[in-house]
Amino acid sequence: MKKAHDNYILDIAQNRRGYALNRLCGSLRHAENRERFTADEAAYCDAYGLSPEQKKAVVERDWIGMQDLGASIFYTFKLAMMDEKSMQYLGGVFTGMTTEEFAAELRSGGRRFG
Repeated sequence: MKKAHDNYILDIAQNRRGYALNRLCGSLRHAENRERFTADEAAYCDAYGLSPEQKKAVVERDWIGMQDLGASIFYTFKLAMMDEKSMQYLGGVFTGMTTEEFAAELRSGGRRFG
């Protein structure tokens, strides 16, 4: 598993880089697309024009890799929901915490930066 980064900045360059990946994840809001994706994830990735690296990240559920390849958390969460993963789960992945540790951090008021 890759090490989490401190920050992900979704700027124009990252947005362009992750466009196909974000389109794929966004498409999962429709039931018929979720069915097509579940039937053949690799073919669905190909239909959206993902790069080989993006396809690998999706199929392997490499959440940090997806972010590194231009994905937006708001779109990748749609994919996480396919696997019945919570936003707290992803928060834990991105911060190097367990889901429970991340949820506890949120309940305690979150991180303080100063």
